[in-house]
Amino acid sequence: MEAIIKFDLHEPDDAREHKRMLKAIDMQMVLWDISQELRAKIKYAPDGTSEDTYKAYEEISDFFYGKLNEYSIDLDL
Repeated sequence: MEAIIKFDLHEPDDAREHKRMLKAIDMQMVLWDISQELRAKIKYAPDGTSEDTYKAYEEISDFFYGKLNEYSIDLDL
């Protein structure tokens, strides 16, 4: 099976979409790094981490993973 995607790079919208496709792997890697940092902040919270800070990490994590789920983004692909 083969897929070919064509862009008219003289058209601003196509040029922007082309750049987005070229950066898709980088965007996935950024999301992966954020997910791992959130996981580490929650799982390995050092002693002395305030309850408010820990709850904030959990809330951000819930929001982050909720958005990934909403847009059907699987970081393991």
